[in-house]
Amino acid sequence: MADVLVTTDWVAQHATDANIRIVEVDVDTTAYNQGHVPGAIGWNWTTELCDTLTRDIIPLKKLEELLGKSGIDNKTTIILYGDNNNWFAAWAFWQLKMYGHEDVRMMDGGRKKWLAEGRDVSTDTPNIGAKTYKASGPDLSLRAFLPEVQQASAGKKASLVDVRSPAEFTGEILAPPGLPETCQRGGHIPGAKSIPWGKNCNEDGTFKSADELKALYGGQGVSADAPVIAYCRIGERSSITWFVLKYLLGFKNVKNYDGSWTEWGNLVGAPVERP
Repeated sequence: MADVLVTTDWVAQHATDANIRIVEVDVDTTAYNQGHVPGAIGWNWTTELCDTLTRDIIPLKKLEELLGKSGIDNKTTIILYGDNNNWFAAWAFWQLKMYGHEDVRMMDGGRKKWLAEGRDVSTDTPNIGAKTYKASGPDLSLRAFLPEVQQASAGKKASLVDVRSPAEFTGEILAPPGLPETCQRGGHIPGAKSIPWGKNCNEDGTFKSADELKALYGGQGVSADAPVIAYCRIGERSSITWFVLKYLLGFKNVKNYDGSWTEWGNLVGAPVERP
C-alpha cells in the first residue's frame, strides 16, 4: 500500500520537491481553478486524457506531449488526486501504468480530504519548465475489450465486477444524475457481481484497510484465483476498483473494461440481465 498511496500530510511536505509532480484530475473540470493543492497542475480528462474522435485512451504521442509540458520525465514521481474520491485520478493512474510510468501514486482521500482538513489551496497555475518524456506500450494486459468480456460472461472465465450504483446495476436508471454518457437500455452484463466503487472507501475518502477490502470482494466470490474484469459506465469508476484489486490487494490478473456500460448497453443483441 505504501508504494502507491501517500497521505495528505506527505503531499503537504513534499509538493514542491524537485522530482515530484502533483496532478489534479477531477470529474468537475472547473474544480482545479477554484483552488487546488499549491504547486499542483490540472489535467482535463475530457480533452487531455482521451482521444475523443475514436473514443479511446490517450494516444502515446499525445501522452508524451502532455507529460513533457507538465514538467514530467520518466523518473518523475507523479502524485494524482481529484474529486469524487479520486475517480478520474484513478483513471489517469490506469493510463499511466499502461504506458509504463514507473512511479505513480495517489493521494489517499483525494480533494475531499485535503479540503476537509482545511489545508492551503491555491488558484495559481504553476509555471513549469518542459521536459522530454518517452512512453512505452500501451500494455493491454491491463485493459479488457468487448470480445474478452463477451467470452468471460458466456463462459464464466473471469469474475465480472460491476462497480456502478445499485440503481444502475438493476436498470432502474441508465446513468448517474447529470452525467451525459448514456445507453439504450439498463441492466448489467450477465453474471456480473454488484460491488459499488464507493464501498472501497471510508467516509473521509480514504481507502479501507486490506482486510476490509478482502472481505468485501471475497464475500462476493471475487478472489485472486481467477481473472477479474471491472466495469462501470465509461471506465472511470471501475479504475478505482481496478486500482484496489491490483495495487492494494495484489491481484495479478485484473483488467479495466473501459467500454463499460455505454458500449455493452448500446450493443445490438448483447444479453442483459436485470434482477
